[in-house]
Amino acid sequence: MRALFFIMFIIIGFGINDLVKKKPASTYYTYEHVDDLINQMTLDQKIGQMSQLQGTEGNISGEYLQRIRNGELGSILNESDPGVINKLQKIAVEESDLGIPLLFARDIIHGYKTIFPINIGMAASFNPELIHQTSEAAALEAYSNGIRWTFSPMVDISRDPRWGRMAEGFGEDPYLVSELGKAFHRGFIGPDPENPFMATCAKHFAGYGATEGGRDYNTVILSETELYNVHLKPFEHLIDDGVSTVMTSFSELNGIPPSGSVWLNREVLRSNLGFDGVIVSDWNSIPEMIMHAYARDEKDAALKAIKAGIDMEMASSTYRKYLKELIAEGSVDEELINEAVRRILKLKIRLGLFENPYANTELLSNEKKSQHLELAKEMAVQSLVLLKNDNNVLPLEDNGQQFCIIGPMANDKYEQLGTWIFDGDTNLSITPLMAFEERFGKDRVCFVNGLKNTRDHSREGFDEALEAASKSDFILYFVGEESILTGEAHSKAFLDLPGAQEELIRILAKSGKPLILIMMTPRPLAIGEIEKFSDAIIYAWHPGSMGGPAILDVIMGNRNPSGKLPVTFPKTAGQIPIYYAHKNSGRPATDSSWTKVEDIPERAFQTSIGNTNHYMDIGFEPLYPFGYGLSYTTFEYTDIVTSSDTYQTGDTILISATITNTGNFDGDEIAQLYIRDVTASLTRPVRELKAFNRLSLRAGETVQISFKVTSDDLGFYNSENQFITEPGHFRAWIGGSSEADLGTSFYLNER
Repeated sequence: MRALFFIMFIIIGFGINDLVKKKPASTYYTYEHVDDLINQMTLDQKIGQMSQLQGTEGNISGEYLQRIRNGELGSILNESDPGVINKLQKIAVEESDLGIPLLFARDIIHGYKTIFPINIGMAASFNPELIHQTSEAAALEAYSNGIRWTFSPMVDISRDPRWGRMAEGFGEDPYLVSELGKAFHRGFIGPDPENPFMATCAKHFAGYGATEGGRDYNTVILSETELYNVHLKPFEHLIDDGVSTVMTSFSELNGIPPSGSVWLNREVLRSNLGFDGVIVSDWNSIPEMIMHAYARDEKDAALKAIKAGIDMEMASSTYRKYLKELIAEGSVDEELINEAVRRILKLKIRLGLFENPYANTELLSNEKKSQHLELAKEMAVQSLVLLKNDNNVLPLEDNGQQFCIIGPMANDKYEQLGTWIFDGDTNLSITPLMAFEERFGKDRVCFVNGLKNTRDHSREGFDEALEAASKSDFILYFVGEESILTGEAHSKAFLDLPGAQEELIRILAKSGKPLILIMMTPRPLAIGEIEKFSDAIIYAWHPGSMGGPAILDVIMGNRNPSGKLPVTFPKTAGQIPIYYAHKNSGRPATDSSWTKVEDIPERAFQTSIGNTNHYMDIGFEPLYPFGYGLSYTTFEYTDIVTSSDTYQTGDTILISATITNTGNFDGDEIAQLYIRDVTASLTRPVRELKAFNRLSLRAGETVQISFKVTSDDLGFYNSENQFITEPGHFRAWIGGSSEADLGTSFYLNER
């Protein structure tokens, strides 16, 4: 069935470029015409192209319309009504003197009408091809409404689950984030990079995910080696892959807000990384430099932003208010304006806006909508991570048993969609309760909320929940966080389940019935204290429109879970930051070196207990490591080999291992390759993900898997910010998580 699914999507595809038929235009511009066009523009029109304003939701003022008619507005965000979009676009194209079309933009983060699992959930699939299909589907839905620019993918590296925006990204690892970010980008632009369907935006540049304390918009302090080797990696890959726009971050980086940083934008982004596209500020981030105490006033903020190379200002109006004045007084060279406008016009030409400026809702057929829902279900299935399965309680057999479904998240069409779903259609949502009732009938499925919402501290519904659970054969308790508790500006100090959910778990465990927790939240929660009360745990993230049928299929064994964690799970918030690719330190902790706090004798001699890098009260290991995820079957890795013991720089390194499905179920496994540079001129992580591969194995089947890496894959940025590959000793592991223990080693010599 799974193979047939992928064949269907490969054959049918989404055919975006085939659907859009370009029509002749009276004025057709190419890149060669850009300077001629700029020469015809007034300064007000140039500055207007550098301005992006918030949409009006149809309440359009006369002043707003006049700016468009004058050719003094370049882009509009958050206007999604196709009728309004076409009205505004018609004025820009047919009534302004130069006919330059508007560029309509929207945050299309994990779907448009059809909502796919939240990004961190999609990352758990480790499936770039499937993720590519989700963004292609979202692009078609958005394009039909007239949206041509998405502020996605978010490729911030996040290692702090207190930060609400971890939900929008692809996890903690630079390689995984890079691969999935590229897949997301490619789906949006379509098969021809020179004629992209939509413009994508790599965000947030740079280091935004490292905000102090996990508090959104907070200070970021990063060494340049950490910046280059970790946080810039996904941007580097996306730029090489042709991403057309980059968005600056809200948070100051090493004392300078990115929207005013000449070094970050002109030296690092443009000169070092080779980006030649459009740089856009984040919402209001230019005038916010005043609050950062980096700019005196809005005029100074506009000056700093244009000198830093910000081509387009989002939402605020410092450019419109002050750039003309700054040019007149000689503080800004008009050529800086021309450079920015040149990049913006090239983007509009590249998008074919001069030929096809209008929305066309007829592009999205009912057949396509159905395909998108099937895709949403498949993506949700592959995003589910089985964290615990004591005594193989899952999958459940259909023997006429009674199911007790508990929790408000089990039947909320909106909340299962997650954050950033401005255009999501809740009518498309199928909840877990709906899915179970449809398959088994209401007579076999009882439902109790237990709590009004995930934040509810009332215990009024506990007795009803326990009574219902006691009469059932299995308890399916859907716990987690509502969507409003995650995303931008929704950081948390504690990672426990909110409200009285943990207390209800303890009470339900007293029923003596198998308790299966389905966790619907887009961040790792500290569940170490409640894990022991459950028989099984499925991490469902926020699974999107088709979350219900996906969860049903996995629980009942129609599908075998295959998701792997894209981020490390801490035992408690006090361990943060905790991530697998840490440095070794001079005193690495081991099980034998960890002295537990309760084992310290009274009046013990005051010395360094254990003398290693650990917490006395919680140890040094995570609750669940990066790359971890169980299956209904088991996989055994053996016989790891390299094609040679010694390589030279420039060689391709082949590392292979044998994998056997040793269980009773067919299943998918995500094999992962990790490498460590044992000794280097700059200390390197204890291991780094270098490749992964999803493969399907029948019960009892054995296959050999091989990974190819180049000597460049072993390189890093040194203290001079130069990318180098040093000869030396390397270790490699292949396995099912970052704690893989099947290893080998090889040497790399200078050619």
